[in-house]
Amino acid sequence: MIKPLGDRVLVEANAKEEKTISGIVLPDTAKEKPQEGTIIAVGSGALTKDGERIALEVKEGDRVLFSKYAGTEIKYEGKEYLIMKESDIHAIVG
Repeated sequence: MIKPLGDRVLVEANAKEEKTISGIVLPDTAKEKPQEGTIIAVGSGALTKDGERIALEVKEGDRVLFSKYAGTEIKYEGKEYLIMKESDIHAIVG
């Protein structure tokens, strides 16, 4: 399993099938990058100058909205994930 460090989180993007208004399904190469995902793992939090940990606001299992081009794409055991800083997350859904 992947364990993010510091204030980083591991996100599995929620794929959505995209169609045009006329009903044509867009291929993967034409789709926009997903901006919603599920938190799979979280880091231990950022460190202050005094060495204290700042806890993350998100937790495993949260559905989140994030910046369009946020994070680094990785592939692990056949699945695609994003590793991003918590600051790239805009909201928790639901």
